[in-house]
Amino acid sequence: MTAAEEATVVVRPATTEDVTAVVALEAAAFTDPWSARSFAGLVGRPEVIFSVLVLRHGVAEEVAGYSVTYLLGEEADLANIAVSAPARRGGLGRRLLRQLMQEARERGVRELYLEVREGNAGARAMYHRDGFSEVGRRAKYYVRPVEDALILRRSL
Repeated sequence: MTAAEEATVVVRPATTEDVTAVVALEAAAFTDPWSARSFAGLVGRPEVIFSVLVLRHGVAEEVAGYSVTYLLGEEADLANIAVSAPARRGGLGRRLLRQLMQEARERGVRELYLEVREGNAGARAMYHRDGFSEVGRRAKYYVRPVEDALILRRSL
């Protein structure tokens, strides 16, 4: 049984107190991480869904994932999503994705877009299982290392 299976899993809005943990997850997951200032500036903004996935072990909490989605009328852009390495492959990324899709739908979003590294097979598989389709490509979009981004879309 993994630590995630022994914990209560909660997805909730991010707070300023979560930013340090989110920045640590970001640095571990991405080669070109966002800054603490960038994340702190997203907390509480009405046009952003900034959520954390928390594992609760009794009274202790561990931020094990997060997502950032920008709302643009009937469209939204999933800008960032990550789950800590020890918590991966247990469905937590999918849970976080589905929660943000539900919230976006409730807020009037009809189409959700995202970019994913072409070489990120695990993320691409998760998105395709959840109904995303490839609608474009951005050549050399990512740096460190340089790689194309695939643009995916899903109707909500």
